[in-house]
Amino acid sequence: MLDSTAYIRRMLTRRLVLAAAVLVGATPSLAAAQSTEAERAVIAVADSALAAITRGDAIAFTDLMVPEAVMFPTSTRDGKSIYRVRTRESQRNGPLTGIVERGFAPRAMVSGAVAMVWMPYDLYMDGTWSHCGADVFTLVKSGTAWRIATLAWSAEQPPVCEKHPAGPPKR
Repeated sequence: MLDSTAYIRRMLTRRLVLAAAVLVGATPSLAAAQSTEAERAVIAVADSALAAITRGDAIAFTDLMVPEAVMFPTSTRDGKSIYRVRTRESQRNGPLTGIVERGFAPRAMVSGAVAMVWMPYDLYMDGTWSHCGADVFTLVKSGTAWRIATLAWSAEQPPVCEKHPAGPPKR
């Protein structure tokens, strides 16, 4: 009788240890899955922004933003970097015609209700090569939706930046 009680205790202990190990091992995977889901969500917002720009839809583009959103277009010419500031409202009322902006290889970071997407891009105006650079989206979660709070981008020429790996856009 004593042997069977000791055996049962050993088996229960082993099962508890095994269950604890499985739970501890699953916890990082669960966190990674949630992080990956949030990363995919913020990248989808960035992709939607570029799609709206390419469609020439300033309303759809700015609808992805918080009302207080600010944009910072930057460029470097002759070794001198400059930036400008645009509000959501000025962007909403400005023209977006003839632009094809294509992002690729996005990287996202998420912490709670704050996220950042870094996305290299290239841009064509009226079918002609214009420039490339990186878009940097800062997003905040509002309720259940991610919204763009700030958007900064560089406007450069290769080799400082890369053209889209798929080559020029199809006409």
